[in-house]
Amino acid sequence: MPLVSRLMIRTALVYLALGSLFGALMLGNKGVPIHPMLWVLLPSHIQLVLLGWIVQLAMGVGVWILPRFVTTAAPRAAEQLAWSAYGLLNLGLWLVVAGSLLPFWLSASWLRWLNALGGLAELLAALAFLGHAWPRIKPFADVAVGER
Repeated sequence: MPLVSRLMIRTALVYLALGSLFGALMLGNKGVPIHPMLWVLLPSHIQLVLLGWIVQLAMGVGVWILPRFVTTAAPRAAEQLAWSAYGLLNLGLWLVVAGSLLPFWLSASWLRWLNALGGLAELLAALAFLGHAWPRIKPFADVAVGER
């Protein structure tokens, strides 16, 4: 399993734990009120679970499991795009989480910029992963009838 794939999957597990912690705090707050401001965690919980856990896990497994059609000219060229996807996804995730957790310390214009930059980084991560995965998806070779 490539290093980038292992890092994506391990990071996804960390985000699962952190997102579950945020969700448990909000759910516990419904039963036994701790503090009304805990609902500020909802956008971060959604980001961590959906993008940090599910998307990053899918990307990590995709990097690992998609077949490699390697040439001698560029044996690992597409792996740089996978690393870019990993870095951009995590950068975007943390920018959006910071934009949702820091509303009291930053002005509204800063929060909009953090969310916009985070969303752009997440979009670029998706495009980088697409660039990595697209050449690796090829049809099976045509099998003539009777040659099975």
